[in-house]
Amino acid sequence: MMRKASALRLATGLMAMALTGPVAAQTLSADRPFTPALSCAAVKGIVARRGHVVLASSPTAYETVHYESGACQNEVTGAPAFEPTLDDPYCFAGYRCVQRNNGENSVR
Repeated sequence: MMRKASALRLATGLMAMALTGPVAAQTLSADRPFTPALSCAAVKGIVARRGHVVLASSPTAYETVHYESGACQNEVTGAPAFEPTLDDPYCFAGYRCVQRNNGENSVR
């Protein structure tokens, strides 16, 4: 009888996880907002409030976006970061850091 109860609890738990998986994934991704599901204004607002944030443009593609280009220092500089959103496929979200091209003296 104990094994049946344990199996039933396990099955119930797995079913609950399967049903709440998308909700849990959205909650877990709160630190990495999924830009195609948001408006351009919402993405800009998130970046402005946080100062810098990791934005996901697909389940496997993401980058750090900064509110100000001055956040990039040393061998990197700020470049415009355009993210796909619900209402704008090229929404200017802020700045991403890219390596400076210093010609022959560039650090690779």
